[in-house]
Amino acid sequence: MEPAPRVPFSVVLITRNAAPHIEACLQSAAFADEIVVVDAGSDDDTCALARGLGARVLHRDWAGFGRQKQFAVEQATHDWVLCLDADERVTPELRTSIEAALANPSAPVYRMARRNRFLGRWLAHGEGYPDWSTRLFNRTAARWSEDEVHEKLLYAVTPGTLAGDLAHESADTLARYLDKQNAYTTLAARQLHARGESASASRLVLSPIVRFLKFYLLRLGFLDGLPGLVHISIGCMNSYLKYAKLLELQRTARAP
Repeated sequence: MEPAPRVPFSVVLITRNAAPHIEACLQSAAFADEIVVVDAGSDDDTCALARGLGARVLHRDWAGFGRQKQFAVEQATHDWVLCLDADERVTPELRTSIEAALANPSAPVYRMARRNRFLGRWLAHGEGYPDWSTRLFNRTAARWSEDEVHEKLLYAVTPGTLAGDLAHESADTLARYLDKQNAYTTLAARQLHARGESASASRLVLSPIVRFLKFYLLRLGFLDGLPGLVHISIGCMNSYLKYAKLLELQRTARAP
């Protein structure tokens, strides 16, 4: 018995210097009817590798994560889109559930569990898993926020849930991972400042403590061993640094 035909869909990615990851990502998504890559000026082989795997590659100067992703969605041929990052992979079980959902959609938006690989270990608890991510959707029912960082998919429905994991290679090295987190906390602080939010001593201290208690203890991050401890420790540091950087922005803005 042949599987039911599904609606066509596009996979969309935003990239910049993603050559170490792009092939594995696109190969895992080769079952899509179209792959669109919006590149922000890579100076490595990202674009050539993507074209070699059949992707349609477009250039757009960097506009922030939210705007860049929404632009990519708008370039797709099909209304159903799956948004991926270059360091993510669609696992076989997730592929099966995506195709089943698109053969008989019960919702216009679907979420999936993302499993993070960190320091060589696939995390199974804490912040590392299930890390729910809403990535498969009909673009007539959802769109990306305009946030410069920590962008969100905006929708007004209850999402469906797909079986299978979206595999995420968190970083090649700890140094690169820390560089990314430093950049993200800077962007997050600027975003909070632009919204008129403020930092305080209590927020600076309590935010990382609450985060540690939630993810390391309540969500059993300690079961992921040393990689789990390092992962949540960096997350707590990010909470602290975000508000420390916001405090610096506040003081700079008040300076004569």
